Parts: sequence; structure tokens; C-alpha cells
Amino acid sequence: MQFLESIQTCVVKKYCDFNGRASRSEFWWYTLGYVIFSYAWAFVIGLITGASVMVGADGSFQFSAVQLLSYIPSLGLLLPTLGVGARRLHDIGKSGWWQLLYLICCGGLVLLYFFMLEGQKGDNEYGPMPADEPHRKYE
Repeated sequence: MQFLESIQTCVVKKYCDFNGRASRSEFWWYTLGYVIFSYAWAFVIGLITGASVMVGADGSFQFSAVQLLSYIPSLGLLLPTLGVGARRLHDIGKSGWWQLLYLICCGGLVLLYFFMLEGQKGDNEYGPMPADEPHRKYE
């Protein structure tokens, strides 16, 4: 799966879809697009506000109301991000609920390991093998 195809699949076609399986390429291309878009959006907001975080005279951090706009992409892309994460976990035979590991210390490292694993060959309990993984052959 290519970059733009992955973005279109995750954001348009499967915006809130937690069923099925996602290949490594779909997951990682989407993740790259999410990171690029989020940083670009935060950069633009930083240009508009003059700085990403303003420090007051007493050394305390102050956020402007405009800076809250930097959270809009994260909020809008929360469901596609969780959806592609769940589908990626399904591809390795794990439940999407494993994403709750994000809530504990070092849980993100465990998920990073899971997301890098090659998916199961053939069909599993979550559905057929992703069509964009031709190098994975049925055994």
C-alpha cells in the first residue's frame, strides 16, 4: 500500500472502522502522514501565535486560546488512529484492546514491538489477510 492510498483508506474509507486487518504498510504510512500533518499544523499555529508556548514574566507557561487549535488534528484523527491500530493488532492475531497499553508506563514500547511484527499468514479470526501484502503467502 502506498502513502496516499493508506491515508485515504484510514481517514476516508475506514474512518471509524475497528474491524478487519491492516498491513504494516497501511499502518506505518498512515502514522507517517499523521506525524507530518500534526507537526505542520503545529508549526502553522506557532507562526500565528508567535510561539508554541509562551513563558510569562514569572517563568510560568501560558497558553493562548489560539494555541488550542493545535489539538484539532489530534482530536479529529483520534478514531482513525485507534482504528488502524486495532486493525494492525488484528493482523498479528491480537485484540484491539491491547491499545490500552498506551495508558501505562512503557506500554507504548510493547505496542511499537507489536506494530512491527509481520502479520499472520492466511485468514485469522479477525478476517482475511490484507490484500496489499502479496509477499505473504498462504501456507
